[in-house]
Amino acid sequence: MIVEGTTPDPREARSPAGFVARLRALKDASGLTFRELADRAEAVGDVLPRSTIANMLSRATVPREELLAAFVRACGCGPAETESWLAARKEMAAHGRTGGAEGLPEGDGGGGGTGTGTGAGTGTGAGDGFVTGTGVGVGVASGTGSGTGTGTAVAFDTGSGTDGPEASPVPPARRRRTRTVLAAAAGLAVLAAASITVALLVREEETPPPLNGPAPGPVKIRAVHSGFCLAEEDNRSGRLYQVPCASAATPEFALNPMGDGVWRLETDHPDYGPGCTGIWDGGKEIGAAMQDQECGRRGAAEAFWVEPVGEPVRGYRLRPTHSGLCAGFDAIEDRGAEAVQLSCEGSNEGLLFSFDPA
Repeated sequence: MIVEGTTPDPREARSPAGFVARLRALKDASGLTFRELADRAEAVGDVLPRSTIANMLSRATVPREELLAAFVRACGCGPAETESWLAARKEMAAHGRTGGAEGLPEGDGGGGGTGTGTGAGTGTGAGDGFVTGTGVGVGVASGTGSGTGTGTAVAFDTGSGTDGPEASPVPPARRRRTRTVLAAAAGLAVLAAASITVALLVREEETPPPLNGPAPGPVKIRAVHSGFCLAEEDNRSGRLYQVPCASAATPEFALNPMGDGVWRLETDHPDYGPGCTGIWDGGKEIGAAMQDQECGRRGAAEAFWVEPVGEPVRGYRLRPTHSGLCAGFDAIEDRGAEAVQLSCEGSNEGLLFSFDPA
């Protein structure tokens, strides 16, 4: 468990990717697994699914505010540190960097600011004429990074302004029209300001990546439950693990249809060349490892049925044709979990994959 005051400083992040890297460091400092983090969040009423944590830590965009708060609390941060993370996230979402980041040129990214302006307002005094006053404007900085800018102001007289030159008598119908036009203009200005604010503060939502079914050609094989991808880690044994998709480069996978709904997972290893993924030594027992090896050495143990699961489809199961079992993970979401042969019974989400075009 982390000790308060020893966590990574989110204010040092210079980019959204750097911010997420500090979140990964926070998880490592906590010593907690995805399952433990999800359980701790649930215990205090937060919603933090394990798959959401995995997706959040594998992205390069800042997470939603409520997701961030739940995560840092689950890691063991107290109220002060939680507020520090939230403040840094707000700064990052608005400006693309935090206020504590050094070494960035002035004016990096757009800034959000408030503007002032003079607007026409409807008076409450005699003559029902326009009055001159100062209004509060909403503006956006032009990218200078100063955080201030000139805004378009819409001002309304509260009765304390100075009457302008006496206006000609205006027929009642025209007065109503004038008020209507002013109200419409004010409404449009408010909508524009709201749109600008949303554009400044909102970043990509934490939506799950799209599912992809099998298709011939190069793919990354992504575990739906964790968001990680199949890859070797030691580059020698051929065993396969789940790792962040950005680093899942060895071996390269490609799907090759064999007919009758059967597919072969062909590989290209930088050191050992072409190969095929199958079950270790053709084993039929639960727990036998998935392995990258030369093609043809294991027969039907390197051929797979690919089956959609759910309606709508939640993912695709890999079933070795020699055993009729399933290949995947025993609901383990941690990086480095090994892919093995398991029973297809039950609702193990660790058996569901997406075949993302590479």
